[in-house]
Amino acid sequence: MNDQSELKNMGLKATFPRLKILDIFRRADLRHQSAEDVYRALIAEDVDIGLATVYRVLTQFEQAGILVRSQFDGGKAVFELNDGDHHDHLICTNCGKVVEFTDHEIEKRQHKVAKDQGFQLESHTMLLYGICPDCSPKHGK
Repeated sequence: MNDQSELKNMGLKATFPRLKILDIFRRADLRHQSAEDVYRALIAEDVDIGLATVYRVLTQFEQAGILVRSQFDGGKAVFELNDGDHHDHLICTNCGKVVEFTDHEIEKRQHKVAKDQGFQLESHTMLLYGICPDCSPKHGK
């Protein structure tokens, strides 16, 4: 399915800003991008789409389920393509590196905890903060 069809299936018109921003996410080396990251990528490609439009499109994509929003350290929202698979994140407190991981045992335990407390789990996020292997020597570890 092409991007135009995907947007139409999500109830969104396939406008130039939407197509361009979706393309940036599909081609990006960086999986988790802030609105400012997307805006800088547009500027680097000499594309005239304003920051307010970037924010508006990211919100629309989140509401349509195309992107997933996360807020890591510092509270800045970052977005990633919604691939339909749940995963959690490890975040380096030194360099900001983000590593995605999936652990089925942790997932089962989280669902059990919710059930034991009488909760019907709708969603959850797990963020683990620490020092990545690249930064460990810098911290004497």
